[in-house]
Amino acid sequence: MPESPIVVAIVNTNPGLIRLLRVNLESAGFVVIAVHIEDIKDPTGDVEATIERHNPRVIIYDLVPPYDVNWRFLDHLRGTAAFKGRHFVLTTVNISQVQRIVGKEPMVYELVGEASDIQQVVRAVKEASRARSVS
Repeated sequence: MPESPIVVAIVNTNPGLIRLLRVNLESAGFVVIAVHIEDIKDPTGDVEATIERHNPRVIIYDLVPPYDVNWRFLDHLRGTAAFKGRHFVLTTVNISQVQRIVGKEPMVYELVGEASDIQQVVRAVKEASRARSVS
């Protein structure tokens, strides 16, 4: 029986970047779902059900301004039942501002839509997809 494809969720607000990531990740053999950050923050949305239904192994999460608020929200999100144990690949359009707020750890990829940065994120997703579940 063939192995199920690995699902990757893209949490981003930029349709152009979502499209670029989707095309490249699907070309690499992943199944991709996209979630808008506001859908996660909206209490009427059922993002937890979406995450549980699609069961992404990796979540590409884009950090946007205000970086300090969204960093704290990401920390909160990681602790919820639906997101616990999943691998995150973090992206941003402004790496220097994110590093000013959160430091150089963890790894955050600058994503501006160039082929090289898209491929860097795809490589990070491949690596994360092979890692064991996070506790």
